[in-house]
Amino acid sequence: MVSLQEQLMKAGLVDKKKVKVANQEKSKQQKIERRTGVQSVNETKEAALEAQRQQAERARQLNAQRDAAAAGKAVAAQITQMVLQNRQPKGNGDIAYNFTIGTKIERIYVSEKVRDHLVAGRLAIVAHNGGFELVPKVIADKIAERAPDSVVRVNKAAATDVQEDDPYADYKIPDDFTW
Repeated sequence: MVSLQEQLMKAGLVDKKKVKVANQEKSKQQKIERRTGVQSVNETKEAALEAQRQQAERARQLNAQRDAAAAGKAVAAQITQMVLQNRQPKGNGDIAYNFTIGTKIERIYVSEKVRDHLVAGRLAIVAHNGGFELVPKVIADKIAERAPDSVVRVNKAAATDVQEDDPYADYKIPDDFTW
């Protein structure tokens, strides 16, 4: 294998005098380092190592971003699959059911049976692809684990036990009463 010095001399970029001076400087530096026991710092080597470290750090950051994006897509696909497999029919849609998203009031039309399930907490409303779907509470809990902002409305199960000091315990709410 031909050394770099010989290649540069053949190309005409350096002459024998420059090669000789460079070798003398190198040997002087090595002699000083052996005598003092301190190694001199090669700035170009350090700069190359620092650039390599920075490039590795940038590559790690990009990989982390790609992994996070892939994980987000996987979660979205899981949610879509759960919603599509477990969505419940809204019924014939003769009763308006109002619910809030932040400060906005939304409305879906459901049957009386579906409204009773929503009120009792057996069904939940999930935002999906710009619309709303009804899913069982168990599925809504699984969706909420992955993306809490997707689950719009889950009612707590109604308490059936009557408190002892309730002054209205003797009065029943009519079945046809709607708020």
